[in-house]
Amino acid sequence: MFVDTAKVFINAGKGGDGAVSFRHEIYIAKGGPDGGVGGDGGDVVFVADGGLNTLIDFRYKPELKAKSGDNGSKCDRSGRSGESLYVKVPVGTIVRRAGKVIADLTHDGQQIIIAKGGEGGSGNAHFKSSVRQTPRIAEKGEMGEIFEAELELKLLADVGLVGFPNAGKSTFLSVVSNARPEIADYAFTTLSPNLGVADVDSTSILIADIPGLIEGASEGKGLGDAFLRHVERTAVLLHMIDAYSDDVAESYQIIRAELANYSIDLTDRPEIIALTKVDGLDDEMIQMQIDAVKAVAGDTPVFAISSSAHVGLTEVLRALRDKVIKFREVVNAIDNDVEEIETISLSTAKIAEAWIVERIEDEDGKISFVVTGEKIERFARRTDFTNYDGTNRLRDIMKKLGISHELRRRGVEGDSIIQIGDSKFTFLEQ
Repeated sequence: MFVDTAKVFINAGKGGDGAVSFRHEIYIAKGGPDGGVGGDGGDVVFVADGGLNTLIDFRYKPELKAKSGDNGSKCDRSGRSGESLYVKVPVGTIVRRAGKVIADLTHDGQQIIIAKGGEGGSGNAHFKSSVRQTPRIAEKGEMGEIFEAELELKLLADVGLVGFPNAGKSTFLSVVSNARPEIADYAFTTLSPNLGVADVDSTSILIADIPGLIEGASEGKGLGDAFLRHVERTAVLLHMIDAYSDDVAESYQIIRAELANYSIDLTDRPEIIALTKVDGLDDEMIQMQIDAVKAVAGDTPVFAISSSAHVGLTEVLRALRDKVIKFREVVNAIDNDVEEIETISLSTAKIAEAWIVERIEDEDGKISFVVTGEKIERFARRTDFTNYDGTNRLRDIMKKLGISHELRRRGVEGDSIIQIGDSKFTFLEQ
């Protein structure tokens, strides 16, 4: 069964908590802190696999969860890192998070970390210093990234076959390649894209048979709207028209209009036209149909073929191969010419340290202060608020970053509630 969209719940592993421990050995007094760091949580990694061509597995396994890291322990032992989860997906898979593309797997074997595991928390051995010789502080491990992802498969092929239902696309693919699509003498035989590799002299091209388009397909009519996405990544289009059509020129124009009306205009894609099923027509009729198509297609090459009689197939395959090679060369040249533009902005470190304080008054007139910022929120996530020393450490960090000064300027009092992320605590010790 062909499935080209899916939703999955992704859960990277949580980092292990750091440990609070002190060395206790005979004859060794005041051994000092020896709590170890927690292990990092496992990542969720997608791996592009050229042997897959459907997302159906994700319909039955909608949750992808990596292992969490182990907690640190005494004797300065670090927790074991959680195992990353490696997930195979078809080449051409796009991953979106909240509608934004976060990964595009375009070649076999490509690996992308989709969700990063949380870092392990530091144990109390990490906080030992000349002025803090018996720290009772340990960080909690960070949560791994958790979100719902939308997966979309756009087949990667050299050539995409487009045309009305029953135009001969599946027959063509079955004759020139190793593909075995369903073939019958009625419309919409093909209900999902098929891929086949066609040998052309000493080379080969990958061809995708897209389910038949009809007028209005770009607006959701018929099957075309669901599968037009698979035309987006093809290098060349082979536009197939039944030579027995009453008006071959109109047939061509209708499909071109659907390609133009799609969300991404596909009419600028290199194209070759093939009049199909010509084995039952005489030369004069074939030429008349070719002339009718050329009258509206301009300089686009037009071929007359018969897949069942093996007429004209070699010529059209060679023409497709040449256009594919030329298209790839142009695309590669454009990619090589793209220059990286350096944006003058704050350094990454400065951005990470930035913070904002908001003074909020609820319906009862109670005042609270909300602090947001990448760095301070991360410290808050790693703070164990059940630990007196750990909470005071966060207060010290706020002081060093200038947050405490801004809070006082905004009118904060000792028992005022401070919120950072999901955590709430008082401004001063209670």
